[in-house]
Amino acid sequence: MNQQIGTGSLRFAETPFIIGSASVVGTKEGEGPLAEEFDCIGETDKFGQSTWEAAESSLQKEALTLALGKSGKNSEDMRYLFAGDLLGQLIASSFGLKTFQIPLFGLFGACSTCGEALALSAMTVAAGYGDYVAAVTSSHFASAEKQFRFPLEYANQRPVSATWTVTGAGAFILAGKMQKDKEKPLAKITGITTGKIVDYGIKDSMNMGAAMAPAACELIAQNLKDFGRQPSDYDRIITGDLGEVGQKILFDLLGEKGYDIRNVHEDCGMLIYDRKTQGVGSGGSGCGCAATTLSAHFLPKLASGQLKRILFVPTGALLSTVSFNEGETIPAIAHGVVLESCG
Repeated sequence: MNQQIGTGSLRFAETPFIIGSASVVGTKEGEGPLAEEFDCIGETDKFGQSTWEAAESSLQKEALTLALGKSGKNSEDMRYLFAGDLLGQLIASSFGLKTFQIPLFGLFGACSTCGEALALSAMTVAAGYGDYVAAVTSSHFASAEKQFRFPLEYANQRPVSATWTVTGAGAFILAGKMQKDKEKPLAKITGITTGKIVDYGIKDSMNMGAAMAPAACELIAQNLKDFGRQPSDYDRIITGDLGEVGQKILFDLLGEKGYDIRNVHEDCGMLIYDRKTQGVGSGGSGCGCAATTLSAHFLPKLASGQLKRILFVPTGALLSTVSFNEGETIPAIAHGVVLESCG
């Protein structure tokens, strides 16, 4: 079987499975619509640490520990670990995960990192390069604001187009060959579509939805073309971080390509907060947004059979403080993962 299809996708001959996942979030997320679905909600956003960056590392450590426990595995069972975050040099991942002593691939895809980590993990176990691998991503509102925008003490006003960086971490355990008597999978990954860098010339760092929507559009269109599908072939097409502003742009851009996803689309950034009462502007974003929402909200629906097939599309804005201050545009990327129920 030729696993390469189209120009940007893979259809796995040996289907990898997600056998465990966990979500850990902060206080604001714990006050939102998905509160009862998360595995752990912090009592404070410092998570017992002295700095915001150390707090984010704690998020990753706790999420991976929980995911391993829920899957019945331990760190010694993991062949590889794919992890990333938004901080410079991936310090949340390196400091948070060093004690596990799992061979590590550090990843940066901005807010799309969960999709990138799941795709590479699936490729690894499907190819037989590891029986079990882990994927972990995180973000933290305060550490992201400190790095990319303004210190919290500045108390700057945010435009309604801005998204709120989720304080949270999601972890996933993937297996290649299932031992059906011992392991019950949550879902299987039947294919992936890898995104390209898309740059529409957006320079407004307070409007990530506008920067990322074109990348989501290109990825979704590529997936549908490569797999020979229509939007209705998915129970849900789920973007990670577009928010209300980005969603409207996505609908318009896909409409120009002849696709209408309005009936099947959901956005993790619009689900994780109540935008009317929580003051988050357009919605949520950050590496932890898509990861925690997939783990807490969508995987259980796949496991129960409520959803049969979804296309999971986290999106990322590939800017840095250096590029932004030098007047560069904000390129973006999206990664697609096709998840199906095992029922």
